[in-house]
Amino acid sequence: MSDRTKDLLELLETRILILDGAMGTALQTEELSAADFGGPDLEGCNENLARSCPQVVQRIHEAYLEAGADMVETDTFGGTPLVLAEYGLAEEAGEINRRAAVLARKACRKYSTTGRPRFAAGSMGPTTKSISVTGGITFRELEQHFFVQALGLLEGGVDVLLLETTQDTRNLKAGFLAAERAMAEASRAVPIMVSATVETMGTLLAGQSIEAFYASVMHLPLLSVGLNCGTGPEFMGGHLRSFSQIAKTRVSCYPNAGLPDEDGNYHVSPDAFSEQMARFASAGWLNMAGGCCGTTPEHIRALAGALAGLPPRRAADHHRTFLSGIDFLEITQDNKPVLVGERTNVLGSRRFKRLVTEGDFETAAELARSQVQAGAQILDICLQDPERDEKRDMEAFLESAVRVVKDPLMIDSTDSEVIETALTYSQGKAVINSINLENGEERFDRVVPLALKYGAALVVGAIDEDPVQGMAVTRHRKLEIAERSHHLLTGKFGFPEEDIFFDPLVFPCGTGNESYTGSAEETIEGLALIKSRFPGCRTILGVSNVSFGLPASGREVLNSVFLYHATKAGLDAAIVNTEKILRFGLIPE
Repeated sequence: MSDRTKDLLELLETRILILDGAMGTALQTEELSAADFGGPDLEGCNENLARSCPQVVQRIHEAYLEAGADMVETDTFGGTPLVLAEYGLAEEAGEINRRAAVLARKACRKYSTTGRPRFAAGSMGPTTKSISVTGGITFRELEQHFFVQALGLLEGGVDVLLLETTQDTRNLKAGFLAAERAMAEASRAVPIMVSATVETMGTLLAGQSIEAFYASVMHLPLLSVGLNCGTGPEFMGGHLRSFSQIAKTRVSCYPNAGLPDEDGNYHVSPDAFSEQMARFASAGWLNMAGGCCGTTPEHIRALAGALAGLPPRRAADHHRTFLSGIDFLEITQDNKPVLVGERTNVLGSRRFKRLVTEGDFETAAELARSQVQAGAQILDICLQDPERDEKRDMEAFLESAVRVVKDPLMIDSTDSEVIETALTYSQGKAVINSINLENGEERFDRVVPLALKYGAALVVGAIDEDPVQGMAVTRHRKLEIAERSHHLLTGKFGFPEEDIFFDPLVFPCGTGNESYTGSAEETIEGLALIKSRFPGCRTILGVSNVSFGLPASGREVLNSVFLYHATKAGLDAAIVNTEKILRFGLIPE
């Protein structure tokens, strides 16, 4: 950890850190000419001013530092090659970001004192593309654009990387992976901040609520998570309250000076702005505060004065299980068992397999939506047809499915490459189904790092490498394998136990196979043992397996009865056909 990072962390322990105000609207007041931008073809490219007119950018940084800012952002909001290509500057992106970082650091050095260091944040905007909304770019392409930008900022000396104005969490995930890769390339680690923008309808542009957004990024080692831009401070209170209740890291807020009028002017005064922000701070919701579009050094001066002496927020401390797609899902005592739709599985649904084989992925996606309408809260997705290209089918299906399904996704595959590809299609926090010890620790070693990298929960099956009883049938074998798996996950990998879903396995009880006689009861009792041993973990069952081989009507009844007793034993989630499950109370004795 660098000395500047240590200084930053120490500062955040003692008071609310003050960020700067707007760069873009500050530049508009400078009445710059085409020549200032580097010529008529570059007019309006603010990022190039770091090369063509550095003294103006430097002056704005210093104005905010003089007004009381602890941290200033580089003039690189549109600094990816993707955005700079609009001005023919894609090849210059690394150098532009490096120069902008040097300017911000120079200003910080000028205003830093022994008792009050100042910091430069590398601004990384959302680009002009949204993977989920506009399309036109892939996850990997966007990651490479962010990588070039982040590397330039790091080479220029920024203290923090700030992925801001997030409108699509898939973009943000690409940006974070790029930032980590750039830090490895530069052999220089800095903290990362992320900040989202909430639209007037109360969600991110790509549809996520604040809770769903946080669930998507909570696995990342972030300095802070927060809100910026958007509607101005007036409508941010409810979202900040939600962040404050669930965020296990620091919370930032730097709003616009209200919404702009038809001429692009912002009308929230410095006093009104700082009064509203002081209310947020007094409620205990803030660790960092500043301004976005329309805010000036006067706004920052008023803000610094209003927040002086107010204590910083303390991060939430909890081990709650959050999942998300576009929508947010917390697994609690009150909503168990959460239902996982099973029909988007080529191994278990003839109709879904036929649609995939015919290449009719839009209708296949409608099948996914029908499960949600029938009550599924998570969607299990399996494209493991040995006669087809699983990765290609997974991409084609998810391209359609994520546009019509808001539920969290459960990625059901044994191929780690397919799993990783699928995770790049999820805005939210998904579930990987599944890992086990059938081949020792091999599958753990391949899949658990992916779950940690992309932020996913894990289904862990009660299977090990025992040649005779590898698939655990008895309650004690189920618990034995769960204990070994838990030790590996939490010890070797540092995996959070609230994101572990133990699957004690369900075997068919109506086939006449003597090996499975009494297995349904063993599953229920094994589930209870696992839940008692690991109350912080979750449990899940593929319920329909219990009735395999029976007539349809018998299957519906047996599934419902088995689900009822499993839930009483502590079941948290059930993989079922939500359109065919009966309510236990309505089944005649």
